[in-house]
Amino acid sequence: MSQSDGPNAGATAARLPGSAQRSAAPSRPAGAPGRPASPASPAAARGRQPASRSGRPAGVRAGAQARPARATPRRVRLSVSRVDPWSVMKISFLLSVAFAIASVVAVALLWIVLAGMGVFSDLNDLLRSLDKQGSTFDLMDYIGFGKVVSLAVVIGFIDIILITAFATLGAFLYNICASLVGGLRLTLSDD
Repeated sequence: MSQSDGPNAGATAARLPGSAQRSAAPSRPAGAPGRPASPASPAAARGRQPASRSGRPAGVRAGAQARPARATPRRVRLSVSRVDPWSVMKISFLLSVAFAIASVVAVALLWIVLAGMGVFSDLNDLLRSLDKQGSTFDLMDYIGFGKVVSLAVVIGFIDIILITAFATLGAFLYNICASLVGGLRLTLSDD
């Protein structure tokens, strides 16, 4: 004889927690006298989920409500009220460094392509033919590869400083203007 079959079955069931107590209670057969054949609970008879202690269905969290499906995308109006100058300075510095590196590489590639096509030698011959005295002018003394690339590096370094400074100054000016007029307004929609 098991522990739940004897006269102490009610005492054992009283000690079990709520969900275990329901499962430990003996079930009567469908044709037992005094009870008609019915589903396990009245909630199941109505085709709903059983309610929890708070009165909500068991699968629904507190604060969550069933929302109907939307036919149109939701639109939200936002405004950019403040821009952090420190983050603008960091981002503008990194972008200006990337721009400077790309410009130095582009200048070097352009010089190599023009030298490979013979543009500099043709231009040097043209300048020598214009001088009737037969000078020893050489264009490569002024636009050699090393001088062109070093000039591109210097210009890139100056651009890094200027772009970073102007972007940070622009962030400060935007914050002042946004405090006066409310900032830049955006309308966003989800697809």
